[in-house]
Amino acid sequence: MKQKRLFVQRSAVAVLAALLVPAFAVSPAAAKNLNVMTTTEDLAALAREVGGQHVVVDSIARGYQDPHFVEAKPSFLLKLLKADVLLVVGLDLETGWLPPLITQSRNARIQPGGAGYHDASAAAAVLDKPSGQVSRAMGDVHPLGNPHYWLDPENGRRIAKAIAERFAQLDPEDTAYFTQRFQDFDRRLQEADKRWLQEMAPLKGTAVITYHRSWPSFVNHFGVEVVGYVEPKPGIPPTPAHTLALINQMKKDQIKLILVEPYFDLKTPNAIAQQSGAKVLVMLPSVGGVPEVKDYLQLFDYNIRLLKMALGR
Repeated sequence: MKQKRLFVQRSAVAVLAALLVPAFAVSPAAAKNLNVMTTTEDLAALAREVGGQHVVVDSIARGYQDPHFVEAKPSFLLKLLKADVLLVVGLDLETGWLPPLITQSRNARIQPGGAGYHDASAAAAVLDKPSGQVSRAMGDVHPLGNPHYWLDPENGRRIAKAIAERFAQLDPEDTAYFTQRFQDFDRRLQEADKRWLQEMAPLKGTAVITYHRSWPSFVNHFGVEVVGYVEPKPGIPPTPAHTLALINQMKKDQIKLILVEPYFDLKTPNAIAQQSGAKVLVMLPSVGGVPEVKDYLQLFDYNIRLLKMALGR
């Protein structure tokens, strides 16, 4: 049934592409404001920071969704058809759903290599780059490195700077505007990061378990230590044997916290917490994971506040 539904959705997308491309093929790019599409809410938040009133920004994946798995919808094609810029996370995060949408949009501006195609990972410091040959037996390993790099504020600064430069290339008349917007965001980000590092200092070295490998950039920046995962391998659901081993490890090492993304089932993490005496904390990997987290700075404010409360600091 799921395959049939997916086939119907893909067919609808293809039909819509055939019907609408002629209408948009002769349409010029936005005369003033750049029409920006992003794959995730995090990139949309950074684009709004540096683009201000000179961009119109929309995102495909919502902040509460797993960005690895997004169902293609005809409405996405409509948005991609009109885009001047497409910002992607890259590192194969969107490889399961984005390439067909880009191709079927037939929008030359946002095809890979086009002037409006922007891979944000090119500006980021990327962790977890595997050495040697990668195979499916290792789970859902990303051969180019961990794609959750935006959860390091230093990467947020690098990504925003690169986006501002891309906007300036596409709209040279507004270069000074985008530069000023980035400088203002950079100043606010540095001030916030100084505060975040002070707040997280008492938690430095704290050992935690995470569900998925979403947090290497976050914990690397703030000094928390990930010592195990609910998934036995990336993208592989927990097994009874792995779960039992994890419970024994947590009891032995007195690990008191399990971090879980909002789109994973809490049944296994809650069972592990009950058996080991730990707490389960739902952290947000993305802007928009809850309604009150509307921008990039609020994402860190929210997560750090939760961590401090969970660990009684």
